Amino acid sequence: MDHAMHHHTGTAPGATWSMAIRATLHCLLGCAVGEILGMVIGTALLWGNVPTMALAIGLAFVFGYSFTLFAVVRAGVSLKAAVKIALAADTVSIAVMELVDNAIIALTPGAMDAHLSEGLFWYALLGGFAVAFLVTTPVNKWMIGQGKGHAVVHAHH
Repeated sequence: MDHAMHHHTGTAPGATWSMAIRATLHCLLGCAVGEILGMVIGTALLWGNVPTMALAIGLAFVFGYSFTLFAVVRAGVSLKAAVKIALAADTVSIAVMELVDNAIIALTPGAMDAHLSEGLFWYALLGGFAVAFLVTTPVNKWMIGQGKGHAVVHAHH
């Protein structure tokens, strides 16, 4: 029996750490694809820090939402309903992940000026994802326990 079933934690019994980790990994995948693509494009085009980060964050949301959107549509939900589900399921998770990840990158000395060929660029980016995962997982666990976030998607699987 799951440990959460033995002690009242203020969340629904279905809000397990395993479920939260899976939801966060799903979010991380979409965020990582979008953010890496945005950082690579902005850095390769020699854009400044602000437009590069804006592109990376925008693409993180696009890819994060699209992964959920495609899965829900594939399950037979209409596109209009799927968009609402993706927005409800992923907005907080993506926002927290992007806030933490980009704060780590921005606060890592030299990371914003590093080039694609430099280890610092990749260490800051991947380190930011690792920290963002650790911060976002408990947020997702709480949201699932409230019947929000990824719990909305699970009703359509």
